Amino acid sequence: MASTMRYINMVSRCCAMYRAQRLEGTELGACHIPYILTLCRNPGVTQETLGKMVYINKSNVTRALSYLEQHGYVQRTQSETDKRVLLVYPTEKALETLPSIRSILKDWNEYITEDISEEEMCAFMSVLEKIAKKAADYGELSETAGEGERL
Repeated sequence: MASTMRYINMVSRCCAMYRAQRLEGTELGACHIPYILTLCRNPGVTQETLGKMVYINKSNVTRALSYLEQHGYVQRTQSETDKRVLLVYPTEKALETLPSIRSILKDWNEYITEDISEEEMCAFMSVLEKIAKKAADYGELSETAGEGERL
């Protein structure tokens, strides 16, 4: 039997190609979509929390947010209570792109699931949710483990 991750990675890479193609001619890349979606749902989240929410390491979050800030999609401000903490907010430009981003994601989901029955989708989503929870549990355990104690 083929590896579960092989198929998950294949779908993820194809999705990224689709998003990149649909975003062609804009300043955004496929990798920016999770940030914009998460920030529009959670304005004012800390940069560190944002990384945890999208399951991306701190350096990549910093790099992506710098790009998005330079292009006017996000604004980062220091927390008034702790000057070491950066709070991240979507700008009006990010909010304006949200319908387009949602449309791209909706179109992709419709495309990849068009030949799947409702019953199959329910079963698949149930299993996928279990796999995602297990993966997230590992991420949390891995984060709390001390040096040299990685799972």
